[in-house]
Amino acid sequence: MLGALFFFLIAFATLAALLWSGYTLISRRDDPLADRLEELQSNAMITASRVGRRKGGGFLNGFLYAVSLVPGGDDWLRDHEKELNQAGVRKPYALGAYALFHVTFMLILLGGMAWFQRNNDFSSMLGGMVAAFLLGFLLPQQVLHRLVKRYRTRLQDALPDTVDMLGIVLGTGLALDQAMTRVSEEMRHIYPDLASEFATVTMSVRAGQERGIAFQQLVRRTGIEDIKSLAAMIIQSERFGTSLSQALKVYADALRMRRRLRAEAAIGKAGIKMLFPIVIFILPVLFVITLVPGMLSVMRDMQIIGGGK
Repeated sequence: MLGALFFFLIAFATLAALLWSGYTLISRRDDPLADRLEELQSNAMITASRVGRRKGGGFLNGFLYAVSLVPGGDDWLRDHEKELNQAGVRKPYALGAYALFHVTFMLILLGGMAWFQRNNDFSSMLGGMVAAFLLGFLLPQQVLHRLVKRYRTRLQDALPDTVDMLGIVLGTGLALDQAMTRVSEEMRHIYPDLASEFATVTMSVRAGQERGIAFQQLVRRTGIEDIKSLAAMIIQSERFGTSLSQALKVYADALRMRRRLRAEAAIGKAGIKMLFPIVIFILPVLFVITLVPGMLSVMRDMQIIGGGK
């Protein structure tokens, strides 16, 4: 009985993950600019290759090397390393830890399902193993996609105030690198993610990298259209010698308007999102509370009448 219950729970969770993945793929709108930006990220993101994944160098490196030997494993590692970078997780051991967790989680689900289905027939065991495999394969990926989305949302929310402060600091006469350093220091406790990205750009420029390349790498790391526009504005202003502080103030106002529109759109979608929990969880309880007492009273009265006769 417990094994059947666990099997139905796993099957329901797998079906929900598949439906959510399909909805995400279908609801994606055509955006040529975003597609082009995604192509640039996939082509220019600095990722580890199979040549760099060799035996030795620790347990995680050996594990990554073993995964890369599997057909399609190197592409899987490359795609997930890019997503980890876009989620703000850029530690040297991040990819190895994620891959180890992903594989371990999938093996635990497969082992648990095999143990619960040990007394069932082959068809039930096969269905349970497939459900456990799909759940173990899809759930960590959905968590990573959610982390990427949350990191981009935090950057977009922090961008208007940060750009406005950058324009104010530039108006005092500081150079661009000094202004970005000052802004990153001031915004470090309020918006740590964007402050860290700005600090990375300034450190790259101080290390001898061209400012245009540093901003292009910032765009590839984040994958946000607003940051791409900001980088293009700064590069063009430096190239043509135009005033950057006034342009940044105007751009900050436009970013605030976009943030307000996103908030209004989220508020408009809240009613539709609340409809499903209300129908599934609240309305049945209300029906039970309102109808069951009346039905019990009617049944009791009918028993009394029947007993009197």
